[in-house]
Amino acid sequence: MESAGSLKQHLLSLEERLLQPQTRKDATELASLLSDDFVEFGSSGAVFDKTSIISGLSRETPTERSIIDFKALPLAEGIALVTYRAIRRAGPAEKPVETLRSSIWKQVNGEWKMAFHQGTLATKGKSAL
Repeated sequence: MESAGSLKQHLLSLEERLLQPQTRKDATELASLLSDDFVEFGSSGAVFDKTSIISGLSRETPTERSIIDFKALPLAEGIALVTYRAIRRAGPAEKPVETLRSSIWKQVNGEWKMAFHQGTLATKGKSAL
């Protein structure tokens, strides 16, 4: 089993990879990072499966995204919950949009894959995250 610190760093690197425009446009790379039973509850309220998220991200306009307040919590052997705040900057003239994010990662054949993701628009002010 990975140490808590190395697991956190590994999952952070995977989440950051998923925020990169080149990853979001690469169906093969996305498919390798998402489990076959992947589900996302989007900040829009829509629900996506693996196929629909890969298709939708291929048409997405690239934006700058960053992660703050990242936490990883092992739930069981080979399963972990991560939570963080994502900040999206569409352009210098636009205000950043902050969302609360959570993902469940699971090991499949020795590789970490995202099984679930949820994004919720953040309210102004700091939460207890």
